[in-house]
This record gives sequence, C-alpha cells and structure tokens, in this order.
Amino acid sequence: MENNFDEIFMREALCEAIMARDIDEVPVGAVIVRDGKVIARAHNTRESDKNALCHAEIKAINDACSALGGWRLVGCTLYVTLEPCPMCAGAIINSRVERVVFGAHDFKAGAFGSMINLNDYPLFKPECTGGVLGDECASLLTEFFKTKRNK
Repeated sequence: MENNFDEIFMREALCEAIMARDIDEVPVGAVIVRDGKVIARAHNTRESDKNALCHAEIKAINDACSALGGWRLVGCTLYVTLEPCPMCAGAIINSRVERVVFGAHDFKAGAFGSMINLNDYPLFKPECTGGVLGDECASLLTEFFKTKRNK
C-alpha cells in the first residue's frame, strides 16, 4: 500500500516540478505529507528569487514548519522529484523528516546514496526510498536541460 501512496504523492511533486519548468527553473518539485495529507508543496525558484536557498525541499520544509508550528517534522514524509543535494539533505535531517521518497537519482550531487550518503554519519537518519517514478522524474530534467542547451 505504501508504494501506491508513494506514486500518488510523487505525482504531486511532479506537478510542482512542471510548475518550475514552466517558469524556466530547474524542474524539481517537492511535497511534504503527514497523516495522508499534503501539508506543504514547493518547487525550485532559485533563478526567479536569485537565492541559492530556494530549492524545492528547503521551501517545502519551511512551509511545513509554518503549517505545523514547529521545526520538528515528526511523522512527515518528503516526496521530491530529484535526490536531495547535501544542503537539502542537511535540512531534512535537521528538521527530523522521518521519510524521504525521491524520484531520479542524482549522481553528481545526491546526498542520500548516489554521490554521498549523509545517512552514513551519526546524525538523525530518515528512511530513504529512491527511484519512485524515477524515469518520469529523470525525463523531465533531461528534456529541460536538452532544451536549454539547444537555445
């Protein structure tokens, strides 16, 4: 049953990624779920906001903390279309997100197993599941960068 929910909520994250693509941002989207309900959603706006911190995961964590009234995101699952980078993985660990589900692996900057694994360190360790709708998530990114190169 968890796998079915994972695909449903990853599709929500993909909708966010498409919104990022449509404003010429790297198409990464994230949603945070608690008790079967989306409590936060975001997409990359690093270029639009001219801010290195505006990754989908950071923005979603910020919104989830506001929604829950605290910094501990206990009982929450983060769905994100691309494996989190070290900055986002650090925010995930520090906010105590219990589970991370990501789509595409990021072999250049992924911090939950592809390049490095922050779960190897003596820190809070979220459960991680990678590759959920991975082909769809990766295709969105591939097409975005292919279009950028052709311009």
